[in-house]
Formats: sequence, structure tokens, C-alpha cells
Amino acid sequence: MTVSNDIPLGAHPIDRAAHHRTDLDWLNAAFASQDVLVFLMQRGAPLVEANSQGLVWLGPEVAKLDALGERLFLGMDKAGTPIFAVNMSETFELAGSLLEGVGEFADMRAAASRLPLMQSNLAATARSILEWHRSHRFCSKCGAESQIEEAGWKRVCPDCSTEHFPRTDPVAIMLAVKDGKCLLGRQATWPAGFWSALAGFVEPGETVEQAATRELEEEAGIKADPAKAEYLFCQPWPFPSSLMVGLIIKADTTDISVAQDELEAARWITREEARQVLAGTHPDIFAPPPMAVAHHLLKTWAERED
Repeated sequence: MTVSNDIPLGAHPIDRAAHHRTDLDWLNAAFASQDVLVFLMQRGAPLVEANSQGLVWLGPEVAKLDALGERLFLGMDKAGTPIFAVNMSETFELAGSLLEGVGEFADMRAAASRLPLMQSNLAATARSILEWHRSHRFCSKCGAESQIEEAGWKRVCPDCSTEHFPRTDPVAIMLAVKDGKCLLGRQATWPAGFWSALAGFVEPGETVEQAATRELEEEAGIKADPAKAEYLFCQPWPFPSSLMVGLIIKADTTDISVAQDELEAARWITREEARQVLAGTHPDIFAPPPMAVAHHLLKTWAERED
């Protein structure tokens, strides 16, 4: 059975060792230690080895680089090695630096599909946190510029002392099923032939199940009872910082009425068609990539016999 620890971007996490986040002396010593592991981010993109499938890892020599930005302590691996991510200033150029020729800052979506599981989790975590810092520099209470605290996991306003923490936005992503069929949708901006599960943000005052049924009806006109939702697994999704909560939900109706501002089209497919989609043999539908939780939703249902 597939669980959240099997889903890309969330699999193989390290020990976050949060008790070290408030110990600046320990953090400074760890960052300068000979066994430290550091990778770089810039504008939400990780530095990936040239012609390879891994992050570029640095040690204490990272301090020799110019334009170092926010430093984020991610935790410790099984050997007790401290791991950091560093956000590089937008002015930083690989050309002419000690890193020239070793790699490139790669689009996160493309990189995540190639990175080993633990590295993709680290990069996804760093992207979410560092992008939050980029877009939340100022206190939402008084407007003053806030300061980074706790190894990158908090911001504090020096004027009004308000504490700000990274946000995660829950998203219900659901596969509606009925009579041996499942519902897929597509947006007009997607590549031809690409279809996926429906999804939507959880609103204040809602459960994930209630959000799933509301979105089904709003986007495709399909009615369902939240009590018929089955939770499967979830996935951190750093675009910019969501938690995709995967559900299979038994629909009460099948007539589709698409909201054009949400979807271009929706359609029911059989379990056999779903298996063809996953195998890449369907004549006009291709599946979400294995990196996406939607792929695993479809796969879980397609492999069932009920």
C-alpha cells in the first residue's frame, strides 16, 4: 500500500533537529565544520550537478562565495551530519565563481523529478521556506521589515515583536469514482492530452473532505458526500508551499457541468483506461508524472479490483 512516505518530495526526510534552531553558537559551529553539507538555491531553483542527477554539495568552503543570502538549517542525516541550504543573491553568477562548470540552477519541477528522494525532499523544503522569506519580508501587523530567526524557520518584527511562521496551504486533490469509472479534468493551458485529478484549496472553516466535495461540484458539477471520502496520502508541494492531500471520493452523480473558468473539460474513464493511461498506451490521454501525487491517486485506484 502506498503511504505518504512513498510519495516524491515527501519521502526519506532527515531529522529536522529543531532543538538546534535557537542555538546560534551551535549553528555557526556546525556551518563551519568540516563535515557540514550545504546546497545552494537561487530564485527557487536548486544548484544541480552538470550532467548528473544530484545536488551540488558544498562544505565549509561555501563561506568563500560572495552574495550569500538566507541560511536555512534543515536538520541532520543519520550520521549526524548537519545540512544547510543557502539562498544566493540574485546578483550571484556561477561564471567566475569557484562553482563555475560544476552545475546549474535548475527549474525545481524539472530537478525534483531527477533528484534522489532525500535530496528532492530537502530541495522542496528549502524552496518553500526560502520563497516564503522572499515574499514575506515585512510584518503584516505594522509593516516594518522583519528579521530571520531560528535558523530560517521564523521571522520576528523588531518594531512590534510579532512572530511570523512559514505557511503551508492545504489542497484537496481528489479522484471522484463511480460505477467503475474515475473523473479526470484538464485546464486549457495544459499540454494537449494531459489530464489529471481535480484539486482545490481548503477554505477557512472547512475540512479537507468538505473542500474536496465543494471543488468537485464547483469545477465539474459532480455531487458527493464528504463522508464518502477516503484519505490516501499527502505530499508537500513547493509551488510555492502547499500540502496536497490525496483523496478518493465516491460520487453521487455522474452528469458533468464544467465551470469554464476552472476547467476546459472533464471526463469519466474506466479502470482499464486508467491502466492504459499509466502505461502510456491510451490513445489520447497521458498521465501526470510520477513526481505528482495525482499520478499516485490514479495508480492506487487503477490497481484496485473493487
